[in-house]
Amino acid sequence: MSEQQHRSTEPFKAQGFETRAIHAGYEPDPTTGAVIPPIYATSTYKQDGVGGLRGGYEYSRSANPTRTALEGALASLEEGERAFAFASGLAAEDTIVRALCRPGDHAVIPDDAYGGTFRLFDKVEQSWGLEHSPAAVSDVDAVRAAIRPGRTRLVWVETPTNPLLNIGDIEALAAVAHEAGALLVVDNTFASPYLQQPLTLGADVVVHSTTKYVGGHSDVVGGAVVVRDLETADAITFHQNAMGAVPGPFDSFLTHRGLKTLAVRMDRHCDNAELVVDFLSRHPSVEQVIYPGLEEHPGHAVASRQMKRFGGMVSFRVTGGEAQALAVCERAEVFTLAESLGGIESLIEHPGRMTHASVAGTDLEVPSDLVRLSVGIETADDLLADLDRALSGG
Repeated sequence: MSEQQHRSTEPFKAQGFETRAIHAGYEPDPTTGAVIPPIYATSTYKQDGVGGLRGGYEYSRSANPTRTALEGALASLEEGERAFAFASGLAAEDTIVRALCRPGDHAVIPDDAYGGTFRLFDKVEQSWGLEHSPAAVSDVDAVRAAIRPGRTRLVWVETPTNPLLNIGDIEALAAVAHEAGALLVVDNTFASPYLQQPLTLGADVVVHSTTKYVGGHSDVVGGAVVVRDLETADAITFHQNAMGAVPGPFDSFLTHRGLKTLAVRMDRHCDNAELVVDFLSRHPSVEQVIYPGLEEHPGHAVASRQMKRFGGMVSFRVTGGEAQALAVCERAEVFTLAESLGGIESLIEHPGRMTHASVAGTDLEVPSDLVRLSVGIETADDLLADLDRALSGG
């Protein structure tokens, strides 16, 4: 990245999160004064003589000004050295692995990882020569025991995890990883940069599916990587360009537009989720509510320490087993039956049959009576009434 591309985040380092979300990464266009980054729908750039690049731009796989603005904002919000945007969260994950690992290396992954992450490690990276071992991110000793000294290159965690909402102690896990000469990668998708900044707690790399809370409107697919040191940044830079799984300028524009309202959206997601949790905790058809904001949640103390609030994701188990879980998903109306999460609209899904079907029959299989909610920003009373109807068979 050229000096011009990197410089725009500097004036906002001392500003608050909301200010940085709106301003970091882009300064008003010097020609027109446009306050929002334009969509640079171009594949290539005129050079002022051979090698005379304007602002470092030569080809849009390598860099595009619309993408640069997004990356600058993401780096600022995660308090990282550099950020990189990708065409999807899984493209971001694959680039991390190819950039930081070699065949014969080993990684520790969550024992309740997102199904797509497990599939990537188990079906793609393993055939490339990267071995992996699952461990509970909430158990520091289990993670330590899963590390293979001299071979483990990455300790990969989600916190909260998807879909069981387990909590990993980022600071403690970073210490364990670093003792073994490994890097700690934190999937921060569920928390978002607003609720949690893993790099400030010792993590080396943060990964996002920006499709989710960062974009926030269910209208764009994307991913991001944020790193805290230049050596790692150089490796990701090379592989981002060499592998080419980058977002187009319109996707970058949509993601950046969503990022600007992340703070206000997340507060409403959290407000509504807390009301949903309270309702579900008192409903006779609910066996268990899983939410790190509950005092009885085993990760509550850690989550309270490292998260600003507890997020908009809620999972629960029903008393009637898989059949009832499926029926609840199908009867909901305000909650849309769909995969994904983090958009303004509320979603409901059955992880065992949907997002986590790829882990069926493995050690990562999720309970069949589990329902996962992505609580949106609708009127809270409408969400509660919808869940009541769905759970009561109405």
